[in-house]
Amino acid sequence: MRPTPPPGNPAPRGYDAVVVGGSSGAIDALMRILPTLPAPLRVPVLVVVHLPRDRPSLLADIFRQRCALPMQEAQDQDQLAPGTVYFAPPDYHLLVDEGPRLALSVDPLVHFSRPAIDVLFESAADHFGERLLGVLLSGANEDGARGIATIAASGGLAVVQDPASAPVPTMPLAALARTPVPHALAPDGIAALLGQFHREGLL
Repeated sequence: MRPTPPPGNPAPRGYDAVVVGGSSGAIDALMRILPTLPAPLRVPVLVVVHLPRDRPSLLADIFRQRCALPMQEAQDQDQLAPGTVYFAPPDYHLLVDEGPRLALSVDPLVHFSRPAIDVLFESAADHFGERLLGVLLSGANEDGARGIATIAASGGLAVVQDPASAPVPTMPLAALARTPVPHALAPDGIAALLGQFHREGLL
């Protein structure tokens, strides 16, 4: 069934960026979402997934084989490119800086994690405000709940994985408890919503 956009109209000219965060169980959700994103896409997509901090990430390589969009691991001071998916590298917080550019930080762990979802979501909300779309996926702690609340408070669109569809629902439940997010969707529903917004010229 085609999803209905959440209450409140999106920004008239659409969104300028999409941020996605998750932890345990999020890779499965990303496998249902990222390969459906069409090329060309007008906006960059920034992704934080909790991974071991002492090992290289293979996420860009894994998704590059499955997706139409360019995939890359974020580098410090990269300028954001439309239609590119950026993955946070292990053991670095990923932020949005002026430019807009990406910034990497070794500031202390947040919710025992670096990269932390809250760090990305809050910095992106500061920069993009109502023109930001945030997606929080499955995970085992409360990282991202504060960040998705910040996105909503800034006028952006906050979407949370339906806890019933999450292998580990702690993260979505924490977000729903903190923010009255009207749109909790299974991964296929999130993919359909993003596709709908692309067709409508919002992404």
